[in-house]
Amino acid sequence: MKIAVIGGTGLIGSKLVGKLKAHGHEAVAAAPNTGVNTLTGEGLAEVLEGASVVVDVSNSPSFEDEAVMDFFRTSTTNLLEAEAQAGVAHHVVLSVVGTDRLQDSGYFRAKQVQEDLIKASGIPYSIVHATQFFEFMNRLTDAATEGDTVHLAHVKIRPIYSDDLATAVDRAALGTPTNDVVEVAGPDEFELDQLIREMLAARNDPRQVVADPGAKYFDVELQETSLLPGPDAEITETKFNDWLVQQR
Repeated sequence: MKIAVIGGTGLIGSKLVGKLKAHGHEAVAAAPNTGVNTLTGEGLAEVLEGASVVVDVSNSPSFEDEAVMDFFRTSTTNLLEAEAQAGVAHHVVLSVVGTDRLQDSGYFRAKQVQEDLIKASGIPYSIVHATQFFEFMNRLTDAATEGDTVHLAHVKIRPIYSDDLATAVDRAALGTPTNDVVEVAGPDEFELDQLIREMLAARNDPRQVVADPGAKYFDVELQETSLLPGPDAEITETKFNDWLVQQR
């Protein structure tokens, strides 16, 4: 079948397109650099023509509160309207574990709006909530760095390999709509500060990691389990330390 992947040229999207094609499906990468812009609606009707499934793994280019809200509200509204016109039977979106608990962040408020729009659209859907992927740890570390020190909350985290996440989204796209949220996470639970400390040590990065009770996670004050999935989450296989070794 034809599956349109919104954000299909990014880290997760490109992996997903490859997996869908390997299963024999017509997977189309839809992004501004392929002529599809969900903010303006450019190219949407064309890329959705004949599509049975739409998978949205796109992300806002700006994390500033107003910009990120405008991105997810406008792009999701445009996408859902185009899907209704095209007769798309299944909308799959990638979101984040704990979105509903992280509403002090403008980014997560915007992701919640995205999810609410999907639920209210009338189009059968599946929402995949993922934990932070391994490759995101670099950005998280840089955001928490002040000088040569990384200030991180002493909270639990269960990161996931991007390739495993793409496999989970692939499975959701090819499955029956759940009209619900499913969670997916990596195999190992870490303390966030210790995880980043090990990552920096493996890369001979001289930055020092401090467990700071006042440190926020993108404007959010975290509880110990804010970033963890529930007990029914799908658990993937690739271990963070194995991935880290492969990066050397």
